[in-house]
Amino acid sequence: MKTSPPDASAPTPAPALKLDFNTRKALLFALAAERLSAFYEHRQWMTDAQGATLASLWLSRSKLQLALAERRLLSQLSDQFARQLAGTLSREAGLYTAHEMMEALDPNYQSAFAHDLLDECERLLHENGVTE
Repeated sequence: MKTSPPDASAPTPAPALKLDFNTRKALLFALAAERLSAFYEHRQWMTDAQGATLASLWLSRSKLQLALAERRLLSQLSDQFARQLAGTLSREAGLYTAHEMMEALDPNYQSAFAHDLLDECERLLHENGVTE
């Protein structure tokens, strides 16, 4: 069976973009929101592998990439953050927090509460050696 050579005129896919600190912070926030929402909906925590896969899916939609080790770190930090929130809030407050975080994933949604949680994500990243 003869195969034809690759078409030299075919466009080559653009390389995936690397993440900056603010995107890592947003990803940590999004993962924590998803974890918290899933916990209150199903009463079960996502595994770190599920979190890393979710991070990969989120990144691929924006044509971004992050090494597996970094995705795992963000997955672990999001788990820590979501469990910390769930452990300090009543069920009603936790449901509100999860809802507010999920709403805040829309860039048009403005929330002072979500901005405070983003600040906490920034602190967690710095504490764990993630800078720029």
